[in-house]
Amino acid sequence: MTGTAIPPLLLVGCGRMGGAMLAGWRERGLAPSIAVDPAPEAAAFAGPDVSVVADARLIPPGFSPSAVVLAVKPQNAADTLPAYARFAGSAVFLSIMAGRTIGGISALLGGDAAIVRAMPNTPAAVRQGVTVACPSSTVTADQRALCDSLLQAIGVVAWADKEALLDPVTAVSGSGPAYVFLLAELMERAAKEQGIPAELARLLARQTVSGSGALLAASTADAADLRIAVTSPGGTTAEALRVLMDPDAWPSAMSRAIDAATKRSRELAG
Repeated sequence: MTGTAIPPLLLVGCGRMGGAMLAGWRERGLAPSIAVDPAPEAAAFAGPDVSVVADARLIPPGFSPSAVVLAVKPQNAADTLPAYARFAGSAVFLSIMAGRTIGGISALLGGDAAIVRAMPNTPAAVRQGVTVACPSSTVTADQRALCDSLLQAIGVVAWADKEALLDPVTAVSGSGPAYVFLLAELMERAAKEQGIPAELARLLARQTVSGSGALLAASTADAADLRIAVTSPGGTTAEALRVLMDPDAWPSAMSRAIDAATKRSRELAG
């Protein structure tokens, strides 16, 4: 036992998501761990609980992590993962690489590595993320519980029995924050087109999106019911929704967007 909530970890990649996860683990108490990232700015993540090295060859020989968290770009997996095959017999691998399948990761690590494939999203940075995870058949109950704990540090966690679901999950929630940010961007632009001053337009768009999200999170009602409740017949909202809900507008565009992102996730499997 380490006396902390999170046992020793090996984090591979300190980018936006890797850094967000690391911050969440530190808040819960992190045993001495190691992060690997060649970028000079990654040195900023170093502290009493984390040593940062630029290359896997610089990991101390005696270091034995409970989990190896793969937070590198999926395009770099083939060049990066083989260096960590030595941990396959002792640690669980938690991958947040979009599109990279359990089978593909296992082939790069060799042997019967215990792998959990997961897809978090960027609200993890404020501990409001949602992650869907899927374990390989080689993952033990204790390893699954550890990965669940690591992911709960950044938000809500759900588990899927079918790995194929992670591609549409990536399209909906993994890419989803960008859709919401686009909504805020377009609302702000439209507000300025109507003559609203830029600063006020920005405030209205951002607070409306974030406040509506908070209301949705606090409610047990369906999103459709909340929409109907705020839509008075013949009113301004109804007129706006008449445009947005035209079959060729938002309903079609969102379905095509999710489909395109799902297909791209599958393509990233290589």
